Amino acid sequence: MRNLSRRNILQAAGALAVFAPAIAVASPAKWTLREVTTEDLIISYAEMGPANGAPVLLLHGWPYDIHAYAEVAPILAAAGKRVIVPSLRGYGATRFRSAATPRNGQQAALAVDVISLMDALNIKKAVIGGFDWGARTADIVAALWPERVQAMVSVSGYLIGSQQANQAPLSPEAELSWWYQFYFATERGRLGYEANRDAFARLIWRTASPKWAFDEATFARSAASLANPDHVAITIHNYRWRLGLVQGEARFDALEARLVQRPDIRVPTITLEGDANGAPHPPPEAYAGKFKGRYEHRLLTGGVGHNPPQEAPEAFARAVLDVAGWA
Repeated sequence: MRNLSRRNILQAAGALAVFAPAIAVASPAKWTLREVTTEDLIISYAEMGPANGAPVLLLHGWPYDIHAYAEVAPILAAAGKRVIVPSLRGYGATRFRSAATPRNGQQAALAVDVISLMDALNIKKAVIGGFDWGARTADIVAALWPERVQAMVSVSGYLIGSQQANQAPLSPEAELSWWYQFYFATERGRLGYEANRDAFARLIWRTASPKWAFDEATFARSAASLANPDHVAITIHNYRWRLGLVQGEARFDALEARLVQRPDIRVPTITLEGDANGAPHPPPEAYAGKFKGRYEHRLLTGGVGHNPPQEAPEAFARAVLDVAGWA
């Protein structure tokens, strides 16, 4: 946190909790893998917990996968939740139904995937949690379709962006932290990621979570999902789209026009931040005002980095259960 006093956060956000884990760590999930068909995709997803339980939808980021929630899911399932963890487009066994569909990574496309998944599973409303790309997607779903979101847990808070906002240059230090975005803007970067995606992902994991001592088996389990044939195309398009270097699809223009306005989020929300997050992220006072419903920010201490579901699963699960109780 950047020179921010507790009193200032309390004034800005309404509440702050410095959260210490209080739930025993569960064993890695042995979940059921299923598939569902939507307009664009055949979505692969993991499911755990009672089929009639209150649904919780958990969204992973880049370059991670569903196993980020391998220890969160059993905790929530034991609490009676129906836990659903989809592989995002470009990950795992999720695949496009048609070769003609653009391999589009823009933010609105990923959010529509979530709504399509919920529709296909006949889920009218769910608690949604996410980090990295998953947090941005959760934010968008909560902002644009609040009637579908019971409550939300978002790591690093409000991450909705726009091509227009991304045109503004940042400080040199901040630009340096986005080095891979500029690398991906080049053909060299695309080829480099294609040839070295596992090594690239390992580097991002280490720099984004410098105190997380993950082992090779943990990394390899998630890296397998990056072998998806559309993974590189989705990744490159996402980062190039952010800089306005490529276009999105016209069918998402109306949604992006609403997102440019930086809509408020009114569903009950807990935001989380790790005290050792090495990835680019805004300070909590920068986004607290975007949450207009019941809201709390929690700082995860003890060297937690960019991936709290995997680095602090008890704390992440506790946030999901707590915010579900608010709604």
